[in-house]
Amino acid sequence: MPRMFGGPATAVAMALSTAVLVAGCSGGSDDDGKAAPKKSAAAPVVGTSGINAQPASRVKQGGTLKLSIQQWISQWNFYQVDGTQGDAQSIDVQVLPSLFRYDAKGVSQLDKDFLVSATVTSTTPQVVTYTLNPKARWSDGKQLSWQDFATQWKALNGKDDRYLVADTSGYDQISAVTRGVDDQQVKVTFGKPYADWQRLFRPLLPAPSIATPELFNKGWLGKVPITGNSWRISGYDTTAQTVTTVPDPHWWGAKPKLDAIIYRALDTSADTDAYLNKEIDETPAFQPEDYKRLAKSPDTAIRTGSRWDEVHITLNGARGPLQDLAVRQAVDLAIDRQGIVAAFSKDLPFTVKPLDNHFFMPNQQGYQDNAGKWGDYDLAGARKLLGQAGWQDNGPGKPRTKGGKQLTLQYVISAGSSSSATDQAQLVQAQLGQAGIAVKIQTVPSNDFFEKYVNTGAFDLVSFRNVDALFHTLLYSTFQAPTGSQVYGNYGRITTPQIQQLITQAAQTTDRTAADALYNQADAKIWEQVHSIELYQRPQIVAVRKGLANFGASGLADWDYDRMGWTS
Repeated sequence: MPRMFGGPATAVAMALSTAVLVAGCSGGSDDDGKAAPKKSAAAPVVGTSGINAQPASRVKQGGTLKLSIQQWISQWNFYQVDGTQGDAQSIDVQVLPSLFRYDAKGVSQLDKDFLVSATVTSTTPQVVTYTLNPKARWSDGKQLSWQDFATQWKALNGKDDRYLVADTSGYDQISAVTRGVDDQQVKVTFGKPYADWQRLFRPLLPAPSIATPELFNKGWLGKVPITGNSWRISGYDTTAQTVTTVPDPHWWGAKPKLDAIIYRALDTSADTDAYLNKEIDETPAFQPEDYKRLAKSPDTAIRTGSRWDEVHITLNGARGPLQDLAVRQAVDLAIDRQGIVAAFSKDLPFTVKPLDNHFFMPNQQGYQDNAGKWGDYDLAGARKLLGQAGWQDNGPGKPRTKGGKQLTLQYVISAGSSSSATDQAQLVQAQLGQAGIAVKIQTVPSNDFFEKYVNTGAFDLVSFRNVDALFHTLLYSTFQAPTGSQVYGNYGRITTPQIQQLITQAAQTTDRTAADALYNQADAKIWEQVHSIELYQRPQIVAVRKGLANFGASGLADWDYDRMGWTS
C-alpha cells in the first residue's frame, strides 16, 4: 500500500510497479458490494474514494490489520536519497508528525494534534508562522520545537552536499528559520515566494536524529530512531520480514482503534494468494486475473477511488546510446503507448487512456495534452531519426550498429513485479525491435531494484510509479538538474536550463492559474527531451476484508490510522 505524503519528490514516492509515484481512474463508493463499476469512458471525479467511511463510534476497539509491503525497508529516513520507497514513507507518516493532512479533494488541512495554527504572516518577504500544539512530544519525551524545523531546513536546503537528500526544493527557498515567542512557535522566512509551503516539514523529523550528515544518512538504517505520533514501531523482524506498529501509550490525542498493524514484505505477485489465504487484509485488484479471483472471495469488498498515480518509463540520458537526444526521441516514437495501455486495461471495468502530462492527472484542473508528436506512435519517424544519428539499419530482426557496436538497451525490472510489468517490458522489447533497437530485459531482486539500480542509474530503461503529487513542487526534483553526485529524483539525469527555469518560476508563483501555465510549458519541453514516457493513470481498485472501516481506496486523501478498524 505505497503512499506518498509530501516529502521527497519523484512525486514522490516511488512505489514498485505492478504494471510496470493525483487521482485514480474510477468513481468510488463506500459500500461493500463486490461488483466494480461498469466500463465507462467518463473521467473520474476528484474526491471519490471507497473506504467504508464510518464514525468512530461504529468501529470496534482492538484487532489487528495485516498489510503487505513490496520489499524489506533498509533506509527509513523519508528525505534521504535511498528513502523514497513508498512503503517506507507510508509507515514514516504513521509514526512521525504530519503537520497537514490531505482531505478527499487533495486539499491540505491543519492537523490540530500537532499544530494550533500555521499561517502566512507576511508576504514581503513571505513568512509562515507555525504555532505547535504544546502537548506534542517525541518518543524521547521532548516537546516538538522550532529547533526541529531549523535542523530539518539545514539538512535539506542543499548547502551541505554531505547530506544525501532526495529533494531540496522548497527548503532551498527558505532564508531563515527562527524561534517565535517561545520554543513552540516557529517563523519560517522565504527568500522568494513559495506557493507550496504546506508540503514542507511533512513529516517533521526530530532534530537529534538528523543533526549531522552521519546521522541523517546512516542513523535511520534499519530503524526509525525517534517517533512522534499516535503510533510507534514495536518490532522489525528480519526473519519473518515484518514490521509491526502499535499505538503509542503516551499519545496525547484520540486513541487509535486497532491494537496493531503488521506489514509483511511480499513480492507483488504473491499478494493475491496471500490475501486469499488470509495472510493479509488488503490487496490490489486492478489486474484482470486477480480481480476475477478476488471478487469471488467470501467476505471481500472491492473498493475503488480516485488517486494521483502515474505509470511511466524513465530513460537514462547519462550513459550509452540514450545520451543522444535523437536516440531518445526515436525510442519515444517507436513505443506504441496506446498498444501498451490497451494490453494492460482490456479486461478492466474502466476505460484507460494514455496520459499526456507529467504534472497533472486527467481529472485535475490544469490538465492538458502536451505530448504533441512525442505522444504518437511513429515507427517510420523513429527509423529516420536513428538513421540520421548514424545507426545503420541491418534489416528486419537485426539490431542497428554504429562504430561496430550494436544498439542495445537494458530494461531493468524487479523480480517482485506483477505479470503486467513483465508484459509491458516484453511489449517494449518487441516494439523497439521493429526500429532496430535491441532490448535486454534484466530482472533484479526486489530489495535491490531502487537502491542498486534505479537510484544509481544502472539502467537504460526502467518503469515505476510516481504517486500522490498533489503539490506539483513534489515533482521538482524529478526534473531538477543533478549537481555532482546528487541526482535528487532525476534518475535519468535529463533536464535543460529552460526546464529548470520554468519549474523554478512555477514554484515561486502563488497564482494557481499562472503556475499551472508554467508547469504546462515545462511539460512540453520534458516531452521533447524524452525525460520519461508517460503511459497511463493507474486505476485504484483494491480488495479489502468486509467489515474493515475507514480503509481501502482512499483516493486523494491521507489515511487516518486512528479511525481505521473493524466493525464486525
